[in-house]
Amino acid sequence: MRSRYSAFSVGDAGYLLRTWHPRTRPPRLDLDRSLRWTGLEVLETTGGSAFHTEGTVRFRAHYVERGAEGRLDEHSRFVREAGAWVYVGAIPDPPARPAGDPRL
Repeated sequence: MRSRYSAFSVGDAGYLLRTWHPRTRPPRLDLDRSLRWTGLEVLETTGGSAFHTEGTVRFRAHYVERGAEGRLDEHSRFVREAGAWVYVGAIPDPPARPAGDPRL
């Protein structure tokens, strides 16, 4: 995850495509040069050790675009392919439940 953030920071689309699972990888990647990535917080991880074949990372990436600060929050899924970790995609957040919902 950290290496992919670094690749976004320096505009290395080739690395991002190489570390993207072939099933979900786009044919090309056009990075937004107006974004300046300013920080990464890894909030939670599951799996991902030498003994696992899949894992998840919940992160928050901070950026500045045209002078305005912003952030990207994502829960990502990774799998090990040929010994290397590759990004599969974002895991959708479950829908919010209304206050007072007994299933909480």
